[in-house]
Amino acid sequence: MPEVHEQRTTAEAFGAEAARYDRARPSYPPALVARVKAAGPGPSTLDVGCGTGIAARLFRDAGCQVLGVDVDARMATVARESGIECEVAKFEDWDPAGRTFDTLIAAQTWHWIDPAAGAAKAASVLRPGGLIALFWNAFEPPPDIRRAFRDVQSRHLPKAPSPWAFEGSIADGYARMVATAAAGLDRTGSFGPVEESRFEWDFTYSTEAWLDVLPTFGGLGSRVPPDLLRALLDDYAEVIDAVGGSFVMHYTTVAGTASRNS
Repeated sequence: MPEVHEQRTTAEAFGAEAARYDRARPSYPPALVARVKAAGPGPSTLDVGCGTGIAARLFRDAGCQVLGVDVDARMATVARESGIECEVAKFEDWDPAGRTFDTLIAAQTWHWIDPAAGAAKAASVLRPGGLIALFWNAFEPPPDIRRAFRDVQSRHLPKAPSPWAFEGSIADGYARMVATAAAGLDRTGSFGPVEESRFEWDFTYSTEAWLDVLPTFGGLGSRVPPDLLRALLDDYAEVIDAVGGSFVMHYTTVAGTASRNS
């Protein structure tokens, strides 16, 4: 199997559902935004893999000056509609035109970046003392819901990777992404040690809300034939309706931060 960042069909599939992505995807906890902003040396912030601007808007509203970079013009268009300046490029190839930043963030995207080339580019665009903050939302439904989701996924998409089939904590799986990123940053010799932190929060999904967000995971909505997607969503709906039409998803936002050497 290719490395995650080499799976470009998946990495660049999200733009087909850009409006849905912006509407349905979960946000990030205020405590994370506050901690990253407090740790950065200034307001200038680069959002790598900005997408539709979900994280960028949070940092902008917290007083940061945010520039986004995203590989998909469709996602960048949605970000711009909400007032986020976003340039279209693959980060590893992006030309910063001499600009440098106090903070670099990447929300739910650094695993799509080549860990070596991305780390080197991050080192080149961060000012001495600048902060890199990479974070992901890991979801964890109640155990009975997770088992039912696993059965639905395996029935309709038996050959596709399934987050529900992962043994153990899904958050621990995302922590491995932090470790991979940390190894890339360490190889540059330009960063201090990566500090991992976690932020716990809950979100209640109705059947409608879950069916809205589900096609955005892994670009599912644009990668699965419509008839198969409809059958998949119908079975997910049955699971949620059977427990009263809603369920509480526990989220762990897993973050890795490091400072650029002075």
